[in-house]
Amino acid sequence: MIWFDLVTPKSVLFFIPIIKEIEKRGRKVLITAREGDGYSEVVELLRLYNMDFINRGEFGGACLKDKLNASIERQKALMEFVTLYKIDRLVCLCSVDANRVAFGLGIPVINFYDIPLSDYNTNFKKALPQARLTLPLSAKVFKPFVVPDEIFLRFSLDEEQIFDYNFIDPLIWLKNFKPDFEYVKKILYPYNLDLNKKLIVIREEEYKSSYVDKKYPILYEVLEEINNTTNSNIVIIPRYESKYLKEEFPFATVLKEKTVIQHLLAFADLFIGGGGTLNTEACFFNTPTISTRSFICHYDKYQIDNELMYWVNDKNELLKKVYKLLDRKKDNKKNVFHKMNLDIDKLVTNILK
Repeated sequence: MIWFDLVTPKSVLFFIPIIKEIEKRGRKVLITAREGDGYSEVVELLRLYNMDFINRGEFGGACLKDKLNASIERQKALMEFVTLYKIDRLVCLCSVDANRVAFGLGIPVINFYDIPLSDYNTNFKKALPQARLTLPLSAKVFKPFVVPDEIFLRFSLDEEQIFDYNFIDPLIWLKNFKPDFEYVKKILYPYNLDLNKKLIVIREEEYKSSYVDKKYPILYEVLEEINNTTNSNIVIIPRYESKYLKEEFPFATVLKEKTVIQHLLAFADLFIGGGGTLNTEACFFNTPTISTRSFICHYDKYQIDNELMYWVNDKNELLKKVYKLLDRKKDNKKNVFHKMNLDIDKLVTNILK
């Protein structure tokens, strides 16, 4: 049996096609997940896509002590649970808890990771905590072509343990995705929006994540001015709890339920995001994209260099870029994502061998 520990929304979307291909080959799969107070995106996505899973442990929140405590408790819960099954390998996107448990039980670990550093060079001082705690435990590591092998070698891996794939992660679930404006209208119908207005979609940074230093204010500081000066529909996709967003930005629409958000990204006139995955998805659809992330990683840099995304770290610069991109006609021509080679069959073969 192959164990998948899915602890982020991105890991759910990334592994669903891989899990389905593994099951087609007659192998059994066990999926574990986690949630917590103000953090239910992972389990909501799994339910949305009708994936069977077992919830074990919680998300620890923003406080380091709470994170550590939640991690220790989750490792104990996972250890007790997975020993009930005959697991022959773990596959995950660098889940710290699952890595520690699998390594301790002698289960080979296969990690996928596209962001080992909060940097687009090879500055190892910017290595993410998750990378430090997981990559050295790997039997195999899979990474996108934009991340240099050198970084993974410095995590004590040998060349034969490192597997490249020729695409950026969201392509695996977007390759055959068909945007549907009727679905967008269905999402937005309960909010009584004027769909003739331009649509700006917003996503916060993962400010509770261990690799983000603090909650950066520039996006929050300009939202009201964007609303007052652009006459646009502003739709916020909550990352954590949504109550404070509704209270702080009453002029904006804060989505209440988990939906297939890619439809919305495809038809947005502008996307402003503080993370990575949704930014990349917006780039895939040629939706003008502004990153307010506190750092630039390798795949960010690739999208910036290909003029699919713009990075800002100042609120005045953000406002200028918003006005400029809203005035620009959306380009629907094929971009660099269409040149990438997605080979799920090869990925699965390398996972299983």
